[in-house]
Amino acid sequence: MKSKILLLFLCISTAAVGQIRYGSQGRTNSNNVNISYSNPQEFTIADIEVVGAEYLDKIALISISGLKVGDKIKIPGDGITAAIKKLWKQGLIGDIQIYASKVVGEDVYLTISLAERPRLSRFEFKGLTKSQESDIREKVNLIRGRVMTDAIRKNAELTIKKYFYEKGYLNTTVDIRYKTDSTLHNSVLLDVRVDKNRKVKIRDVNFVGNEHFTDAKLKSKMKNSGERARFKLISALLASSLDLFKPKGERFEFVDDSVEHNVSNTLLEIVHENVKLNVFKSSKFVKEKYEEDKAALIAFYNSKGHRDAEIVEDTIVFADHKSVDINIRVNPGQQYYFRDINWVGNFIHDDRTLDQILAIEKGDIYNLELVDKKLNFNPNGPDISSLYMDNGYLFFSVTPVETKIDGDSVDIEMRVYEGAQATIRKVFVTGNDRTNDHVIMRELRTMPGQKFSRAELIRTQRELSQLGYFDPEQVNPKPIPNPVDETVDIEWELVERPSDQVELSGGWGGTFGFVGTLGLTFNNFSLRNIPHFDKWRPLPVGDGQKLSLRLQANGKRYQSYSVSFSEPWLGGKKPHSFGVSFNYSVQRSIDFFTDKTIGSLQVFGTTVSLGRRVKWPDDYFTLSNSLSYLRYNLFNYGNSLGFSTGAANNFTFNTTLARNSVDNPMYPRSGSSISLSLALTPPWSLWNDIDYETAENSEKYKYVEYHKWMFDAKYYMQLAGDLVLAARAHMGFMGYYQEKVGVGPFERFQLGGDGLTGTNFLLGNDVIGLRGYDNNSITPYDPVTNITGGNIYNKFVMELRYPVSLNPSATIYLLAFSEAGNNWNGFENFNPNKLYKSSGFGVRIFMPAFGLLGIDWGYGYDALPGQSSNPGGQIHFSIGQQLR
Repeated sequence: MKSKILLLFLCISTAAVGQIRYGSQGRTNSNNVNISYSNPQEFTIADIEVVGAEYLDKIALISISGLKVGDKIKIPGDGITAAIKKLWKQGLIGDIQIYASKVVGEDVYLTISLAERPRLSRFEFKGLTKSQESDIREKVNLIRGRVMTDAIRKNAELTIKKYFYEKGYLNTTVDIRYKTDSTLHNSVLLDVRVDKNRKVKIRDVNFVGNEHFTDAKLKSKMKNSGERARFKLISALLASSLDLFKPKGERFEFVDDSVEHNVSNTLLEIVHENVKLNVFKSSKFVKEKYEEDKAALIAFYNSKGHRDAEIVEDTIVFADHKSVDINIRVNPGQQYYFRDINWVGNFIHDDRTLDQILAIEKGDIYNLELVDKKLNFNPNGPDISSLYMDNGYLFFSVTPVETKIDGDSVDIEMRVYEGAQATIRKVFVTGNDRTNDHVIMRELRTMPGQKFSRAELIRTQRELSQLGYFDPEQVNPKPIPNPVDETVDIEWELVERPSDQVELSGGWGGTFGFVGTLGLTFNNFSLRNIPHFDKWRPLPVGDGQKLSLRLQANGKRYQSYSVSFSEPWLGGKKPHSFGVSFNYSVQRSIDFFTDKTIGSLQVFGTTVSLGRRVKWPDDYFTLSNSLSYLRYNLFNYGNSLGFSTGAANNFTFNTTLARNSVDNPMYPRSGSSISLSLALTPPWSLWNDIDYETAENSEKYKYVEYHKWMFDAKYYMQLAGDLVLAARAHMGFMGYYQEKVGVGPFERFQLGGDGLTGTNFLLGNDVIGLRGYDNNSITPYDPVTNITGGNIYNKFVMELRYPVSLNPSATIYLLAFSEAGNNWNGFENFNPNKLYKSSGFGVRIFMPAFGLLGIDWGYGYDALPGQSSNPGGQIHFSIGQQLR
């Protein structure tokens, strides 16, 4: 009975992977074998033949089978069965038979007959968009000419499902069908039909039995699996900006004093609450992200002293075919508190110094996350590691160890290893394919022979990012410690990005009509390599100089040409900058019938500047000075400047004190930028013999005089993740030396619109944007002097920014803004409470070849003088990084 069961099992297992075929006649017939399963016979393999193999190598197949000529084999026996299993295991064969084609005495001649699996000729997707199909083709392991197996088919199905699973499509179905390809032998087509169905989103997150924290607080910790985004942040901010201010007569003030004191807290609260609800994240359900969020939830409980917190139950319930509800029950356990904190192994700094930085008192809520932050990296203040590493102790480490738990109190022992001070041995850079080494090395604050400093490393990283030649997100300092000789090597890993820019644009220039612009800016130019053509790539680059060429024109009526050059390290040893620029512009009035010039304004200008970095009040400051000369030639120009024919000369000395600690020039997350500049002309009226009360304007303005003050401030704060609050304030004032002279018609302020174009390109006016209003619409006019333009302005801006892409080839971010400003002609008209307000949203796209491009939609809330209603919605385009 046992032998029959064994024989039956052998037959079944053999049939599962292939076939063994034998003859049924006596042994004396050379073509057959008389089989007796109860009495297997042993033969010697005399020859092995493979039939049916078209693409596969026959010798390799025999080798894989394990059968060899000369081997002894029992028939029937395990040898044939094992051979079939080995061949089948390769996944290349659809049908296998092994039979004895001839028997001579003790010799047997075997034939391996097989049918190869079909090969893939091509595959087609149905139910996908072009972008989805492109992404999936890169992920699935489908290669034309490859043998099709069930495993390949199943892997393709799972890969497609995973792709959509990660995007929130939990109910995706994939149907892969074979079709015979009639054009190729033994080939198949794959028809891949995908139905992703609806996204499965998280409808609600419920915390069962939660008594310690609000549900909103807990939901804010689940950054990847929060409830469905309500997209209310921007609208809430805009609404709040309207509610916080109310008109009082002609003034625009806070509703009451309490609002004035709490406005910033209110806005920040709105921001934080909405960010915690994942306004900028999808609410799709992804299992892996959900597991990460559960870990973050426990980490939050731990940070509040609940060191034993655990999730005892969580369920995911399909509310319908497109959404799920999540129910979570957390057992927070007991809340613990710090008791004694002892330092062990510290010699350089005493316990008192370390305790002051740690700033944790006995009785504080137990929070190891806070401890780790205070020990290793604290973005909001000092930490222990910085104290040591900024003084060269690179090998420093500290490990907090719980030494005793008594009731709800925990004792901590801080085990310190100070190590030796590390000296920088070598510094080298990689990845700078275009920029010369000396341009990078002169920016480094971490040089060989110096003690290691983490603060200087971070500062150098910021300054290399500010150069604009490298991807700021990939400026990576890589310390390589050498504990044996107490040194460290520092490798700076850089990724070059294109920095040259082309400006090709057109715009409507007021009375000029269409004005075209062509500009070329080479931001990493090399003047000394101009004669060396082997260093042109395609232009001489690598020395960090800047060369700009710009042309604007609309034909004969208006042309403008400018060229500028700057060297940030004059002489190459100290960061003393040098710049020089030239420009020429002409505006003509043309007779429509004769095409002759009947009036013109020509402007020639040149500027030379010198600047340097200063170390007081700190080394983020720079001081720059410049001398400029502008000459205005008027011929029958009209009365908009107070005179129509004559010449005006403008000699100006400008000094600017600025501080810049912004971390990234393209998408700042932290830091500030402050600038105060003063432009002075000589007080010509103090020593010339002109009677300004009776003189003609052409004589009065022959030598322009004024003093001009400009203040600009920008501040960036990272609210949550990459969500950034950007606040700006801009102010300007033009004054005169003598009231009878005034400030003249040049260099005034024009406010409103996109900040790009004005009704006059040539007067040196500062064109300041105010979204939601027409270009230059907030520009006062003096009917007495017949001069247009203000001499005092204020502007305040608040923006929320969120990046779509931080790729160096295309940095894209969205923004929502509220801003207010005004422009006055003289102190007698100045009223800081009278501001024109607007709100809106926009997008910025930075591409290295074209610079920063932007589009905004702004809504102006206030009616302009002479108008009965507000301007409403306005669309604005911008080109380049706007200063104001």
